[in-house]
Amino acid sequence: MLDAKAMTTDATPDGAGAGMIAPGEGRLAHAPADHPPVRRAKIGVLLANLGTPDNYDYWSMRRYLNEFLSDKRVIDYSAWIWQPLLQLVILSKRPFSSGANYKLIWNHEKGESPLMTITKDQTRKIAEALAGRHGDEVMVDFCMRYGNPSTESKVRAMVEAGCEKVLFFPLYPHYAGATSATANDQFFRAMMKEKRQPAVRTVPEYFEHPAYIEALAQSVERAYAALDHKPDVLVASYHGMPKRYLMSGDPYHCQCAKTSRLLRERLGWEKGSIDTTFQSVFGPEEWLRPYTVEHVAELAKQGKKKIAVIAPAFSADCIETLEEINGEIREAFEHEGGEVFTYIPCLNDDAAHIEALVAVIEENLTGWLR
Repeated sequence: MLDAKAMTTDATPDGAGAGMIAPGEGRLAHAPADHPPVRRAKIGVLLANLGTPDNYDYWSMRRYLNEFLSDKRVIDYSAWIWQPLLQLVILSKRPFSSGANYKLIWNHEKGESPLMTITKDQTRKIAEALAGRHGDEVMVDFCMRYGNPSTESKVRAMVEAGCEKVLFFPLYPHYAGATSATANDQFFRAMMKEKRQPAVRTVPEYFEHPAYIEALAQSVERAYAALDHKPDVLVASYHGMPKRYLMSGDPYHCQCAKTSRLLRERLGWEKGSIDTTFQSVFGPEEWLRPYTVEHVAELAKQGKKKIAVIAPAFSADCIETLEEINGEIREAFEHEGGEVFTYIPCLNDDAAHIEALVAVIEENLTGWLR
């Protein structure tokens, strides 16, 4: 952002400060009268999450699932094989079942998914925190990789608002091609359409950031303090991916394992007290193991009747946590004799989480902020 003392208008004598503009919107000093307005330079921080359907009806779900499952970063099968199967079989049935699941968790009061509600709250609190430290120098907004608001629309809005530098922040603690990479892909595709491209940076994964680990640990401590018992084991359930992605170099699996270890060490627990598992298996091929749904059932069979589950890979509660973990995975545990299943919510807009995200943002804005 331009320093206020360096600003000038047409009244600046002798051409001093030529090229600068007054605060707000105006025209360049000594520019022709018909020169288009120029906004005061800002820094944009664009948060990005996976996405959400606009509603849980068939066509809203079909549009959303089609965009999501057509992404080559998500499903990398040959289009000749995958697209006929997707369009003729999967998208004729899955929108009904997925829509029913979304209806169970939908924020009916606001007419949106919980992910949308939470992401809005996160964005507002991050914006307030940055405004308190940097005034109006930083503009904060959010977009979704799939669905609305689109990445392209938010990039356009930031450029129109005068953002000459943009920090793009995929809200995934762990890097994966199907999450962080595809979000970045979409961001750069949006940038390709801008006549005047701002300078850009992307935020890398933050799975081992001390503030993130601290926020996770505090959420576990709060949850355990509210219980009248101590769970036999804490299951850290991460979103899954095909095993061959790991074998081809994706670091996601290793980063998840490290988060679990750092969380255990911060809590001061002994080895074996946190199990790392993977959920949301899709398709016929082998995914990262152990599968959460199978693992919790096995724990119950082994006599571990009281467990807690946390989802460190998700920055906000969504269909995979509110319906899958608290529904399908809970049922699998209870079906095998499990007695007490405690789901520890995602970090969402918790104060420690917002503090961690702001810390990551400011570290990545080094050299850009005044």
